[in-house]
Amino acid sequence: MGQTDKQFCGFLRMMIARMKAAIEEQDPEKSKALIEAIMKDLQNTLED
Repeated sequence: MGQTDKQFCGFLRMMIARMKAAIEEQDPEKSKALIEAIMKDLQNTLED
């Protein structure tokens, strides 16, 4: 079953917030870990 427009918009808002947090992170290692977690979650979403 697909997502509604509201669910998809909520997903995008969450991803934007997570990417913003990764960009703003001062520690390069933590920033990299946040980006890797985002990528893993996106890949899992594609596979579902």
